[in-house]
Amino acid sequence: MTSSGFSPSRHAASSLLGRLFKPALGLAVALAAASAFAAGPTSMKVGTVVWIGYGPFYVADALDLYKKYNLKVSLQVFTDPALIPSAMAWGALDGGMLTFDQVVGQAPGGKVLKVVMPIDYSNGGDAIVADSSITKVSDFKGKKVGFNPLSPSDFLLSYALKTNGLSDKDIVAVNMTPEAVPAAMASGQMPIGVTYEPSLSQILSQGGGKKFKVVFSSKNAPGLIADVLVFDDKAIKARPADIAGVMKAYLDGLAYMKAKPDESAKIIGKFMGVSAKEVKEQLSGVYNIPLAEMPKAFVKAKETTSYYASGEIIGQLLKAKGQITAVPPIDTTFDAQFVTALTKN
Repeated sequence: MTSSGFSPSRHAASSLLGRLFKPALGLAVALAAASAFAAGPTSMKVGTVVWIGYGPFYVADALDLYKKYNLKVSLQVFTDPALIPSAMAWGALDGGMLTFDQVVGQAPGGKVLKVVMPIDYSNGGDAIVADSSITKVSDFKGKKVGFNPLSPSDFLLSYALKTNGLSDKDIVAVNMTPEAVPAAMASGQMPIGVTYEPSLSQILSQGGGKKFKVVFSSKNAPGLIADVLVFDDKAIKARPADIAGVMKAYLDGLAYMKAKPDESAKIIGKFMGVSAKEVKEQLSGVYNIPLAEMPKAFVKAKETTSYYASGEIIGQLLKAKGQITAVPPIDTTFDAQFVTALTKN
């Protein structure tokens, strides 16, 4: 299956139903799925960005793992993740891959996007990098910092500043996409930049790996930069079988990656425009959540790997920045029914 770009810059019906659609999803879902198989594959457009944590989706795309779930999924590639929610609102997308902070940030504005599946936690794949003269976050005061507003980079920077006694007012913010950060830093225009893979590796490789270094990363905030699969209420009610199929294909892609890592690295590298070797290196910066661990994200806990804990921190940060006026009830930002059904299988 060929991925199509949108850029500003998965077996017989009886077998499928037996595995996927438990009573939690209801008889209506089963009947809808049976009807869909009789009518042929249904199409779905899902927004994404080039990010190593979405590797299982790229594998599913290349191998058309959606086919056995009677789906034809088209990944719409964006260079700016902040544009995905709007594209969903316009009807240009059926669903999207976002970070949880984006979901929390959209809720107060009336854009009710719900997490249906945890994808990964960034474990160093998002980072703030700086030149050799800057060794700690407190050194950021008064300096230019290049990052993409209303994005994971913006949230990571805010968290880093807050935990080090600074605020957004202590830096000179420079608006740029994650892909533009490497060039800006290489030219000497930007001493500090916030980005994610593969742009992160591009920066760190400059000057023989000695010119720039990571000062703060998602390793310093485990679980806070969480990638999620989202749909709105309308899609969840109208297309539950299709959403479950997308999730199953993702899990098939993840299983393929574990079974055939070398082949998977080639597939992902082709999608991302990097080598298979670089893919393997970048994979160390993310943790793709296995199905058995997914329910934990929806359970109240103090650990930031729980959406309740991370959501509150995210909400308070966004409120302090003036991006939202109130922290939304965290249980309104997700719908655990699909994960629950899959884990009961």
